Amino acid sequence: MSWGTELWDQFDNLEKHTQWGIDMLEKYIKFVKERTEIELSYAKQLRNLSKKYQPRKNSKEEEEYRYTACKAFLSTLNEMNDYAGQHEVISENMTSQITVDLMRYVQELKQERKSNFHDGRKAQQHIETCWKQLESSKRRFERDCKEADRAQQYFEKMDADINVTKADVEKARQQAQLRHQMAEDSKAEYSSTLQRFNQEQWEYYHTHVPNIFQKIQEMEERRIVRIGESMKTYAEADRQVIPIIGKCLDGIVKAAESIDQKNDSQLVIEAYKSGFEPPGDIEFEDYTQPMKRTVSDNSLSSAKEGKPELKFGGKSRGKLWPFIKKNKLSLKLGATPEDFSNLPPEQRRKKLQQKVDDLNKEIQKETDQRDAITKMKDVYLKNPQMGDPASLDHKLAEVTQNIEKLRLETQKFEAWLAEVEGRLPARSEQSRRQSGMYDGQTQQPVTNCAQDRESPDGSYTEEQSQESELKVLATDFDDEFDDEEPLPAIGTCKALYTFEGQNEGTISVVEGEMLSVIEEDKGDGWTRIRRNEDEEGYVPTSYVEVYLDKNAKGAKTYI
Repeated sequence: MSWGTELWDQFDNLEKHTQWGIDMLEKYIKFVKERTEIELSYAKQLRNLSKKYQPRKNSKEEEEYRYTACKAFLSTLNEMNDYAGQHEVISENMTSQITVDLMRYVQELKQERKSNFHDGRKAQQHIETCWKQLESSKRRFERDCKEADRAQQYFEKMDADINVTKADVEKARQQAQLRHQMAEDSKAEYSSTLQRFNQEQWEYYHTHVPNIFQKIQEMEERRIVRIGESMKTYAEADRQVIPIIGKCLDGIVKAAESIDQKNDSQLVIEAYKSGFEPPGDIEFEDYTQPMKRTVSDNSLSSAKEGKPELKFGGKSRGKLWPFIKKNKLSLKLGATPEDFSNLPPEQRRKKLQQKVDDLNKEIQKETDQRDAITKMKDVYLKNPQMGDPASLDHKLAEVTQNIEKLRLETQKFEAWLAEVEGRLPARSEQSRRQSGMYDGQTQQPVTNCAQDRESPDGSYTEEQSQESELKVLATDFDDEFDDEEPLPAIGTCKALYTFEGQNEGTISVVEGEMLSVIEEDKGDGWTRIRRNEDEEGYVPTSYVEVYLDKNAKGAKTYI
């Protein structure tokens, strides 16, 4: 089965067919290219979706992610981010292994096709030239034969005419002989040209055309094989990422299976438990007897009269205070007390414990810094050429002083913590339910202790507790920056777009504004910046163009 023998007379149709084959290949390249663009777009949308639902730094959302259901959702977001990465891999593999390769092959194919059909047209032109030569020789032979016949007839006529002179007859005879000779020469030339044409024609149809058409056939078959291989590569590009995508999906299933409803319920208890005991029974007040009405032990009047003890759980109508509508005057509390005395005992204990832990971390950080300075000073003492040991004395004294301040601060909060832990009731102590939670304790100033606000006027309510909790969060966030030394700048950045920092911990920027970078993106899409040494916060990393100082501490080097 050869095009050269089967399709020897279909040169034009083969030219059209091979052009269609190249068009088909280019169509497939366009299809793969659009598929890669879809994969990239899909991956981008998945990443944006994952980023959109990631918890914001220093926001209330971060607290929600201590629940197992929220942790599972966060794991799902992270797995979805990895899932998007695999679609990017599909796009990259299809681009490098199919699109780029086939585009290069199409150019080679076009060049090869052009060369083959050029050779075919050249062979056609040659055989057409030979045919024209044959036709010209044939016509000349035909003309010369006719001229020879006419000359012969003229001679015979002249020879038969008795009135014609002998000279005219001789002249006619010579002319007839000349024409016969020319006819013989034309005959020989026509015979030679015909023989040569037949030879050329045989070579054209049995050698040149088969060879050229064979090359065209092989070229077309290579194109067909190549597009088949590309389709296999197309499928393999998807198949290669299936195991990793399966792992991503397994990770989501594993995260879902890790959800523990009992643990989440316990976390709700820890988050909102006040530490108070439920109120006791309310005593019956008999108005039929002429007696002085009993005044609630922890009413506002008792506070005014300066009673030394505050009882919770006693038999009075004031003990329903957690369910009474809050007094609007109680909202005007001002700043959150340093000892968190505005919170219920359990919540206050948690806040104090957290504060103690944070202070211990700061102490450890300062201690590590002191040890590092001490080692550096020892190196300077042993090798004076490396630096002056006295230059580190001021820094060492400063760090030591900071450690001492932090230890005093820790002792203060530990004392408050011990006080709160001593006041929290045990579940087995039923006597405290009857006698009150804080019997035997000395009276504290009303402005400092939360238990002194336990009054039936509703000055401490659940709603107020939630509002105070928000204030505590905000105060902790601000104090976190006030207590620490300002972070050094590790680079600069330029705002690419205007950003309205409406959430807590963010900062507003204007397009084109230059600011200092004090903390680079940790992978959550937020960068911490500073303006004028006194205003700092977080902005989306995509909104700024960062220029990191390679010599700055904490800066990463990007290659």
